[in-house]
Amino acid sequence: MVPAAIAVEAEKIAPGRFLQRSPVVRLNLAASGEPLLGGVVGRLGDLGFTWQFVQNEQTLLWSKLCFLAPFALVTSASGMNKGEILANTEWKHKLAYSIAEACAVARSSGAEVDAPKLQAILDSMPPGMRSSMQKDLAAGRQLEVDAIAGPIVRGGERYGIDVSTTVGLVAAIRAKITAHHT
Repeated sequence: MVPAAIAVEAEKIAPGRFLQRSPVVRLNLAASGEPLLGGVVGRLGDLGFTWQFVQNEQTLLWSKLCFLAPFALVTSASGMNKGEILANTEWKHKLAYSIAEACAVARSSGAEVDAPKLQAILDSMPPGMRSSMQKDLAAGRQLEVDAIAGPIVRGGERYGIDVSTTVGLVAAIRAKITAHHT
């Protein structure tokens, strides 16, 4: 088994059926898998995937979470797409703060993450991009709030890091869930 993380804008449209809405597919794999998977991954590159092998498995896992969690939480709490968030000073700041919080926890957990690099990846994505969590919230589907925000919130508590933006975004999403069900 080789630890890996994939980043792709997709949504579940039916049990076992997913729709990929974005041309962006990024695959990160543990460096230990390069001898076994190097050729396969190279062929995926020919299909438009971007990929890299990552030495530190904490970095592999946290790099995805440091991007995914802030984007999912901010898009879901705001109801806005990426372009709308970046055009709105308040939400743009919340996105930057939540990225910084996630990266601080990640670094305390032994990951090597780079907030400016994550911001550059986000900036390169299509302005109309929305998160899967945002789509699930709008459709009334079950959300993975704890799976996405929980490691950051728990890490903040464990390492004494202020993650108040992340906590506030989670509260805003939970309030939307409650309002949706009443």
